[in-house]
Amino acid sequence: MSEKIELKLGQENLIIETGEVAKQADGAVTVQYGGTVVLVTAVISDKPREEASFFPLFVEYRERTYAAGRIPGGFFKREGRPSEKEILTARLIDRPIRPLFVKNLFNEVQVMAMVLSSDGENDPDVLAMVGASSALMLANVPFSEVIPFAGPIGALRVGKVNEQFIINPTYAQLDESSLDLVIAATEEGVVMLEAAVNEVSEETIVEAINFAQKNLQDIMKLQLQLQEKVRPKSTRFPRQLEPKEIDIELIKKVEQESLKELGHIFEISKLEKRVEKTDLLIKQLVEKLVSEESTPLDSKHLTGHAYTEQDIETALNEVIKQQIRKLLLEKKKRIGGRKYNEIRPINCKVGVLPRTHGSGLFTRGETQSLSVTTLGSRSDEQMVEALEGKTFKNFMLHYSFPPFSVGEIRPIRGPGRREIGHGALAERALKPVMPSKENFPYTVRVVSEILESNGSSSMATVCSGTLALMDAGIPIKAPVAGIAMGLVKEGDKVAILTDILGLEDHFGDSDFKVTGTRDGITAIQVDIKIKGISADLISQILAEAKKARFIVLDKIAEVIKQPRSSISEYAPRIQVLMIDTNKIGDVIGPGGKTIRGIIQKTGASVDIEDDGRVVVSAQQPQALKEAIDIIKGLTEDPEVGKIYTGRIKKVTNFGAFCEFLPKKEGLIHVSELAEKFVKNVEDIVKVGQEVKVKLIGIDEQGRVKLSLKQAKCDNETAASK
Repeated sequence: MSEKIELKLGQENLIIETGEVAKQADGAVTVQYGGTVVLVTAVISDKPREEASFFPLFVEYRERTYAAGRIPGGFFKREGRPSEKEILTARLIDRPIRPLFVKNLFNEVQVMAMVLSSDGENDPDVLAMVGASSALMLANVPFSEVIPFAGPIGALRVGKVNEQFIINPTYAQLDESSLDLVIAATEEGVVMLEAAVNEVSEETIVEAINFAQKNLQDIMKLQLQLQEKVRPKSTRFPRQLEPKEIDIELIKKVEQESLKELGHIFEISKLEKRVEKTDLLIKQLVEKLVSEESTPLDSKHLTGHAYTEQDIETALNEVIKQQIRKLLLEKKKRIGGRKYNEIRPINCKVGVLPRTHGSGLFTRGETQSLSVTTLGSRSDEQMVEALEGKTFKNFMLHYSFPPFSVGEIRPIRGPGRREIGHGALAERALKPVMPSKENFPYTVRVVSEILESNGSSSMATVCSGTLALMDAGIPIKAPVAGIAMGLVKEGDKVAILTDILGLEDHFGDSDFKVTGTRDGITAIQVDIKIKGISADLISQILAEAKKARFIVLDKIAEVIKQPRSSISEYAPRIQVLMIDTNKIGDVIGPGGKTIRGIIQKTGASVDIEDDGRVVVSAQQPQALKEAIDIIKGLTEDPEVGKIYTGRIKKVTNFGAFCEFLPKKEGLIHVSELAEKFVKNVEDIVKVGQEVKVKLIGIDEQGRVKLSLKQAKCDNETAASK
């Protein structure tokens, strides 16, 4: 029997329904907002995965083209590998729910979201987030002794149009909005933020969070109401989902044997040296606690067998986590001796590659990003097919994370979810400062190669991307810098960390990334590993991030203060012409013959918009000029009194016909060939000869009259001056 509940949210009703479809899943709901409907399911395995060392949560999000009334393009006519939007939305769902599962739960959990209907107005991503929480809340009904998911979460999007905040704005409203902020929260506070903003203040972000709070609470209450409705009718038996017990005795033993050495390791500032010392410590612990004839340290050991090397590493990992948090909260010290608000040494370089269009190298501590900018024409734009329609991107940022950057060996495959996510974050950060197509008609691609990584390579990408863009001569509005903040919180004890290391990220409670210019924030990505933080604490972190961002911007300005005055000599040259829309056919020609001829003759690329905008690009300036001259000639109206460079096409006894513009001819009458009497026209001009002619008239029938002698006279007069 189905159950349905709904809530007025923003401009539409949020409707959650269960019991009608996908009944063999542990939890299944449809979430509807306007004409957009998303099906979300959750399935939890009965048994934990053997030898698992991490929580096996799998989140998938798929957009079906039938949802928008379309058939997929391509040869196979069916959906294939997930698009970038689908991957980013899957990450958006994953990030707020993952920390809310019981610690050391190793049962596999799969959450799947499918867009079944799209109205082309409302983005299904936040609906999928609400659906994931709802499905998980129903997946454990009736409750077992262990509740694996500490939800629900509320999720929504906040926009700002005409200085007014809007809940779940439409695509059209987002186009006008200075703010695109996705918030996920539990009853205890915010657990995730994702923002693309147009240089807004820190105060505006906090205002938006506070504005969303009541609606977030209402969304959570709605899910609890649905759970209460479903619980009495559930026919499933409760399952005992047993988290793996922590071997306290082994942890105590490892702590006793390693505490002194860990104190020395935490004082080392270099990552490579710390890893070396930690590996040596593991080896010593294994030699001491594990052997072929060893017996369990305690009869309560879960397996009843001797400890393995993996057991020792797991226990040491827990000890390191406890000690790092203790170091930060009680001793108020960081690994390597830094202060809470201290940034690692920064080094910036531009123009590091000789033949690229622009390059920048940004190094912060042991994190290093090399970004390269490439300029292209309109034909290089990326076509994006989404449920809301087809669009074209003329700015792209791609992030690459090779294994050597962290001293590892692994096969090289296509970009993973992490690479796509980090690249999208950096792209959002830089997009607000990019020039418009009208002012800068280039397609721009930035590639970030991470050469070293120890904390926030995505923020290093933003900084190196800024350097590469300015080195390429792209007129960005302002430099952008990024900083990763950290948080460690236990009760009333709080440590806000600037420029976090990999270990501080791994064992801390938040990865709080903020990018922006001196005028405001351009992007935010926040993941919270605890059950939520308050808007006041977010405000404090944003204030510290602003100070750090300004320091990084100062470092960038020491190397390059503004974009170079011109683009690289190796970049293509692009010029935009505006022609009368009635002349578009003249440039294209029958069956595209004319435009193909221009491209073939000059080697330039020519793209024509429906509004009469003609974009011409070429590697060589001469090719660009030649193509532009041809197009101008094809679209230019003859002007009386103007001097043209023409070519003699035909000679007769009464004069010569001259092509003075492409496909436009006029007659030079014999009386207009020279000041003197001309008996034989070929004594003055010959077929194929290039001449300067003056347009002296156009008769009622459109016939053009040209003069060779008047053009010569005008040229001589101009020369004498």
